[in-house]
Amino acid sequence: MLLLVNLFGSVVLFHLMGVCSSQFPRPCANSEGLRTKECCPVWEGDGSACGALSGRGFCTEVLVSDEPNGPQYPHTGIDDRERWPLAFFNRTCRCAGNYGGFNCGECRFGYWGGNCAQYRESVRRNIMTMSTAEQQKFISYLNLAKNTINPDYVISTATRAEMGEDGENPMFSDINTYDLFVWIHYYVSRDTFLGGPGNVWRDIDFAHESAAFLPWHRVFLLHWENEIRKITGDFNFTIPYWDWRNAQSCEVCTDALMGGRNSLNSNLISPASVFSSWKVICSQPEEYNNREVLCNTTGEGPLLRNPGNHDRNRVPRLPTTADVDFAVGLPEYETGNMDRFANMSFRNVLEGFASPETGQAVPGQSTMHNSLHVFMNGSMSNVQGSANDPIFLLHHTFIDSIFERWLRTHQPLRSSYPRANAPIGHNDGYYMIPFLPLYRNGEYFLSNRVLGYEYAYLLDPGQRFVQEFVTPYLEQAKEIWQWLLGAGILGALIASIFAVLIVFARRRWKRSQRRKRASSYGERQPLLQSSSEEGSSSYQTTL
Repeated sequence: MLLLVNLFGSVVLFHLMGVCSSQFPRPCANSEGLRTKECCPVWEGDGSACGALSGRGFCTEVLVSDEPNGPQYPHTGIDDRERWPLAFFNRTCRCAGNYGGFNCGECRFGYWGGNCAQYRESVRRNIMTMSTAEQQKFISYLNLAKNTINPDYVISTATRAEMGEDGENPMFSDINTYDLFVWIHYYVSRDTFLGGPGNVWRDIDFAHESAAFLPWHRVFLLHWENEIRKITGDFNFTIPYWDWRNAQSCEVCTDALMGGRNSLNSNLISPASVFSSWKVICSQPEEYNNREVLCNTTGEGPLLRNPGNHDRNRVPRLPTTADVDFAVGLPEYETGNMDRFANMSFRNVLEGFASPETGQAVPGQSTMHNSLHVFMNGSMSNVQGSANDPIFLLHHTFIDSIFERWLRTHQPLRSSYPRANAPIGHNDGYYMIPFLPLYRNGEYFLSNRVLGYEYAYLLDPGQRFVQEFVTPYLEQAKEIWQWLLGAGILGALIASIFAVLIVFARRRWKRSQRRKRASSYGERQPLLQSSSEEGSSSYQTTL
C-alpha cells in the first residue's frame, strides 16, 4: 500500500513538473508548430519562450552540419531524418549554462537545483548485487512507465509530407513513457521510404553500424533514466546493468528479475512475471515497409524471448572478460569507412560486427553487443523493436560502461571522433535523431563523469564495496525506518525494565547479605515497625 501511495504521489509530481526533452514536445506538435517550423515552448517559470526572461535560454535558428557523409546512403531530401530536425523545425531553444530541456526548464545531465548549479554524481550498479527490494522497485518502475501516458511527448504517425505543406494535417499520437523510448529506437533505425509499397533503402541507420552507436545510446539511456526519475519522484534512481561477461545462460531471465521461461511455450515469458502481460510495438518492420507507414502505438502481441535457442553458427558463445579486455585495448575508435566492415575499430568490435579476438570484421557473425541481442532469440533480436524487452536496458547500460572504460583508458581528444565521411547521421556535428533539445554526436564522446553518473565496478575497491554492499542495506534501512524506529523504542523500553529488575534484585541480595552478617555477630534487636494501620514503615538496625 505504501508503494502505491508513493507511486500515485510521484505521478502527480510528474504532471506538475511538466517539462522534459526528447521526440516531439507536445506544445510543438500541432499545425502552428509545423507551419512556422518553430519549437520554442514557453517556460512556465517566467512565461517566456525558452525561459529567456530568466536567462535560461533563447529561441534561435538551427544550424546543421554540412560536412560530407559517407557513400553508404546515396539519396538526398527524401527522409525526414536527413539534416535533422529541419524537416520539422528550423528554430528551437538553445539553453544557456547548465539549463536543459526542450524549453530550458530543466537542468542538463548531472546538475540539480533551482538554478542548476549543483553537480550530483549517481552510481549505476550491477542488478545481480542489488537487494531484493531494490530489484523489485526497478521492475515496478518499468511497469509504471509502461502504464503511464507521457504528458509532454507525442510521436509522429506519418511522414512530414503526409502532414501537409503548412502542417494542416498534423498526425501525432499519445504514447506511454516506456513505449516512447521503444518508438525512438525504432524511428532512428527504420528503413527509408523511397516511394511505393515495399520500396525502401535498408542500408541506413542513424544510431547503429557506425561512430554514433555509442554516443547515441548514451544519450538514450540518460533520457530514459531521467524520465523514470520524474514519473516516480525517485531522483536517486539509476538504470542497473547486467555484467554478462563469461555468462553461460541468461542469468537475469528469472521470475524475480526480467521474467523466466514459460513452461507451456518457450517463446513466451512466464506468467509469474509482470512482463508476460506486456504488448510490444514497432516489431514488424516488413509490414511497415510494405504499407509505407510508420510504426504507431498499436500493440502487436506479447513480448517474445527464447534465450539460448538461437543460431549457433551466428553466435557460438557469449562474450568473455578476455573479449571485453581486447576491445578496450584497441586504440582507434573508428577506422576505414567507419561502418560494419571496419577492422581494428573499437566501436565495430564492441558493437559486434568484428571479432573480439582479431579485430577483423566478420560478416555473417554477431559478437559482443550484437551477440546478446541474437542470443535472446525474440523481441530483442529485431533491431527496430529490440527496446521492447527490458533486458535491452540492462544490456546497453553495460555496453555504455565498456565505452566508459575505453574513454578512461585512452583519454581521446574530440578530434578522434570522425568529423566527416562517416555514414549519414554519424559525423561529429550531426544532431542525434530524434531528440529535442538538440545534441551533437561529438558532444557525448567524453567521460560520463561530466554527465553525472558512474559505474560501480569501475570505482576503486573501497568505493565499490560501499556501493555494492553497504549502500543496499542503507537503502533498505531508509525504506523501513519507521519500523526500525519503533523497534528501537520498544527495545529501549525492554532494556530499561530489565535494568530496573536487575537493580531491584541486587538491592534485595545486598540486604539479605547484611542480615546474615548481623546474625553472625549475635545481634537480636528487631526492626522497629509502626502498625500496618498507619500505612507507613521504618526500620533501624544496631550493630
